[in-house]
Amino acid sequence: MNESRKQIIVNELLFWKKSRMLPDQYCDYLLALYTEGNQPKDTRKEKKGKTLLFINLFFLLLIPVSVFLIHFTELSIILQTVILFLFVFAGIFAVFYFSAKRLSYHIPIISAAFILLNGSVEFVSVKYGDIPLMLFCTLIINSLLWLAAGWKLRIHYFAVSSILGLIVIFISIFI
Repeated sequence: MNESRKQIIVNELLFWKKSRMLPDQYCDYLLALYTEGNQPKDTRKEKKGKTLLFINLFFLLLIPVSVFLIHFTELSIILQTVILFLFVFAGIFAVFYFSAKRLSYHIPIISAAFILLNGSVEFVSVKYGDIPLMLFCTLIINSLLWLAAGWKLRIHYFAVSSILGLIVIFISIFI
């Protein structure tokens, strides 16, 4: 078979693999067959992995930035709340985007949950510091949000941590 026909078949197999028209094992086998073991590297996959790593690192870094913003700056509580809301919104947006692309969305949802918890506790502590019932209600609402997210997205560690959080909250209320 001449080289131009082989190249056409290889390009078609790469397209089928990318669009998932055939299972990856079949495409890999056929590519190995037609390229005689010299398969072309898929540079898009490597680039995609680096981009995903960078985005996950960005969301991991948002957690210490939010802690720094809350505890070590003298910004008003309203400005802090708005910035933290933007961080949480970015995390939630990333979760929806990653789930639509069928990528791992665990890091963005964890960082959004921690930032929401930290920001809401700080806001309630500043505004209603003398009413401990408000703090307990805020913690219960956060735990219920974690439970709903864990149940809806089938993330078991979210559901377990929310149940454990609710248990600790109720123990601290009644003891």
